[in-house]
Amino acid sequence: MKFLVLNGPNLNFLGIREPEIYGKATYGDLEKLVRQVCAEEDIEVRIAQSNHEGVLVDEIQSAYGDCDGIVINPAAYTHTSVALLDALKAVGLPAVEVHISDVSKREDFRQISYLRAACIATVAGEGLPGYATAIGLLKKHILGASLPPNA
Repeated sequence: MKFLVLNGPNLNFLGIREPEIYGKATYGDLEKLVRQVCAEEDIEVRIAQSNHEGVLVDEIQSAYGDCDGIVINPAAYTHTSVALLDALKAVGLPAVEVHISDVSKREDFRQISYLRAACIATVAGEGLPGYATAIGLLKKHILGASLPPNA
């Protein structure tokens, strides 16, 4: 089993950007956590991050035929990007949307997720451990296990 874990704009500034919202852990800490969880779950993983929408589209498209699923934190593109939605729909891979903060308790514009329509679940507000939750949900889905309600 192989996953793409894809991160959008400004996530490379974890630990620097608004630590009161996103915490003090760095992007390197996030990569380490994802690699550790995937190793424990016997999942091969490719991790990518970009501040550029087109690069994120390219990464999603490159998962076609190479990965079994996608964990995506689209960051600010969550609320704006039809291009990322279309890319997820085009590749047809199961995807889980993840957010470090609880976007449901933030600004009004953050209540809209274009990508959610192409995802099997959304994980938000768990901090970096939310990635472990997302990886677990994606693995269960691929293996045919039912997801918990409101995942």
